[in-house]
Amino acid sequence: MKKNNTVAWLSLGQLISWGSIFYTFALIMAPVENELNISRAQSSMAFSLALLVEGLLAYPVGRMIDRGHERVLMAAGSLLAGVCLILHSLVTDLFGFYAVWAGLGAAMSAVLYSPAFSVVTRRFPDNFRRAIITMTFLGGLASTVFLPLTAWLISTLGWRSAMVALASFHFLVCTPLHALILKDAPKPLPKAAKIGQIAGAGLSSYVWQPPFLLIGCFVIVMMAVTAALPAHMISLLRENGLSETWVIAIPASIGVIQVLGRLVLYFFEHHFDLHLANRAIPMLIPLGLIFLLVAPMLGEKQSWGVIGFVILFGLGNGMITIVKGTAIAQYVSQKNVASLNGVLGLPIALARASAPLMLGLLWSPELGYTNGLWMLISLSAMGVMALVYAQKISINRNCHTDV
Repeated sequence: MKKNNTVAWLSLGQLISWGSIFYTFALIMAPVENELNISRAQSSMAFSLALLVEGLLAYPVGRMIDRGHERVLMAAGSLLAGVCLILHSLVTDLFGFYAVWAGLGAAMSAVLYSPAFSVVTRRFPDNFRRAIITMTFLGGLASTVFLPLTAWLISTLGWRSAMVALASFHFLVCTPLHALILKDAPKPLPKAAKIGQIAGAGLSSYVWQPPFLLIGCFVIVMMAVTAALPAHMISLLRENGLSETWVIAIPASIGVIQVLGRLVLYFFEHHFDLHLANRAIPMLIPLGLIFLLVAPMLGEKQSWGVIGFVILFGLGNGMITIVKGTAIAQYVSQKNVASLNGVLGLPIALARASAPLMLGLLWSPELGYTNGLWMLISLSAMGVMALVYAQKISINRNCHTDV
């Protein structure tokens, strides 16, 4: 019962944190640009900065959790998120805009999936996989709940007052929630088991081998692609001439489809070939983006293209979280998985931070996001090929049996 309660409350925190921080940027981008008189590339830089800060803080955040400070960390992260959203309502220049999103990036590093996954892994070592999948169900609905809610707040109160309203969720729900449910943290790991002290010499034998390099390419590229689109989704759909109802409903629907994809894995992952599934799931990302690219060419029927995008991209984005999280263990090394994932920390942070900015730089008044979508399609196709090739090499060498 205690486990179920902890996972349920942490899931609520994920719903609010993802919805009020990560997905909010897409809705406030246009009004902030108009009021501060800044370009799309300049506004995109704020979200990139947030992702960069989040990535750079990932390692120290993990160390704090390993040392048993998860309660202070996640409560402080929620408090910081609320403070930054309040400050966001007072922004009057580009520097202030960047500063609040740097602060929100620090908050995200303490309250989103990575720290929450680490917390349940430490608390429930025998059943953490099910706990993590369960947590992603509610987290996956963040866009479904908060995009319509935030859009309504902006239209009713204005974007500045909407930021204050969103801040109240962190002050009144997330901060006390994390402070209350994360009592009695497990004892810190013994010194011999701490990060960085695991077979350092042996680690290099994996890092420079093709399976790790290819899996690293796959993870970094897919992280970049899935990080680039959310910040620009609302603007992209509006430029395609869709009604405001569709503009809000489409990204909100992706959240529902993500959860559906995770439910499929939860109930049926033991009934199909694992390696085939790992190849097929990432392919849904470029296929979905192709539907989004061609949708405007369909004229009055472009909604069908958009629906195809929602289904394919939503399913792929929901399930690829599991593929990315398990690929190194399956195809490189299971016993060194934590350290090997740590090696990818900085390049992933840089890729996620640069992707929204690149999409903004590729935007133009004449072509809109066409060039940017071609870039995302090409990158995701490259990532799929890297994974397929890594599978082939690893299976031939029987590397996935390394335990």
